[in-house]
Amino acid sequence: MATVVFCSVNKTAQTTVKRCLSSHLTGLARAGVLHSQLSSTHSPLVNLLPGTRWFSRGVGVRFMSHGTAGRSAAGKTKRGALALSGAAAVTRAEMATRVSKATEVNDQEGSILERCRGFMSPPVTDISVLQGRKDDMRTRMEMLIMETQAEFCRALQEVDGGKFQVDRWERKEGGGGISCVMQDGKVFEKAGVNVSVVFGYLTEEAAKQMRSRGKVLKGKDGKLPFCAMGVSSVIHPKNPHIPTVHFNYRYFEIEEEDGTKQWWFGGGTDLTPVYINKEDAFHFHKTLKDACDKHHPQYYPDFKKWCDRYFYVRHRGETRGIGGIFFDDLDSPSQEEVFNFVKSCARTVVPCYLPIVSKHLNDSFTAEEKDWQQIRRGRYVEFNLVYDRGVKFGLATPGSRIESILMSLPLTAKWEYMHEPAKGTQEAEMLEVLKNPKEWV
Repeated sequence: MATVVFCSVNKTAQTTVKRCLSSHLTGLARAGVLHSQLSSTHSPLVNLLPGTRWFSRGVGVRFMSHGTAGRSAAGKTKRGALALSGAAAVTRAEMATRVSKATEVNDQEGSILERCRGFMSPPVTDISVLQGRKDDMRTRMEMLIMETQAEFCRALQEVDGGKFQVDRWERKEGGGGISCVMQDGKVFEKAGVNVSVVFGYLTEEAAKQMRSRGKVLKGKDGKLPFCAMGVSSVIHPKNPHIPTVHFNYRYFEIEEEDGTKQWWFGGGTDLTPVYINKEDAFHFHKTLKDACDKHHPQYYPDFKKWCDRYFYVRHRGETRGIGGIFFDDLDSPSQEEVFNFVKSCARTVVPCYLPIVSKHLNDSFTAEEKDWQQIRRGRYVEFNLVYDRGVKFGLATPGSRIESILMSLPLTAKWEYMHEPAKGTQEAEMLEVLKNPKEWV
């Protein structure tokens, strides 16, 4: 039987990727991070992901975390440049996120109103409320997740040529969200980037889930006022040689009976390829490691292991993908230091993923490779519906928007009875990596 070969139909994708990265760099230049004059085909984004650099400067900064002196990362990490080859590669420069303390733009720079103009939608919280409490962590985190959503959506739109549907929703119990979804595009079969800011009283089921993780929660008359916010994204490409990516960064705050507040951050970024590409894996993990190393030398190794443990499909005995970083309940050494770490992580979502997308835009693929992608997507669905903590919390929270919670599921997937890849194939190689996680950096 003849092999059917599919090719990318997006002939302008390489040009649009270049425009996207050019626009991103223009924003950095205006923020003072880069000094060269860069052109763009459209208006630059307003202060979005200002800490990202596309060329490593190797500036070491000393940090303190968990009461331990962080070692200078400059002399500890070998900076091997990653050459992204292939017809659709945009650049051969090292993709890195290390930023010097002197050039990193503070998240408070610019007025709330000016920053909001660059968002996909007005923020969930009224702008006047945000302006009145601009130094509060709830405001700072909401601004960060809105900026992350806008930057990632615009980068994906440039690659795909399509547009995100922006869907605002309200929760009658308190808060709401903004769901941005692009479906059946040229490059992405389904791309979702959600922001949610919700508050009210924690349900007993949700409180029980938190107590199971060691949280000591003391409510008043059985009630626990809470505020939760975050940005979450899952991208399912059409081409099986472009990996699925997921990221989520969130902040949680609970007020106890005596008025004291408990707070913590969580999140991470992970990659789920259908086929193993060692260069892609190195680039993805190296970008995340650079962001982590700015804050503590143990963050990347610890959160990489946590990611492999968390995104594990126990009933299959395999990880969901090749991992990345994951952390939860992070509440030390200080709120400011943890927020700065989360901010560094959020600013990697474009540079850790878009170069991989551009590299594989024009890769051809067979019907058999597409079939394998559908089977792997089935595993993705199994994890999200059976194990994912965010899905469980969302379904346990009254007034949650089911469409946004289940946005992470692919448009199409497949469950083939007793499927087993043949030995020695690329599919078998992928399965071996999923059963035995590797160190990529």
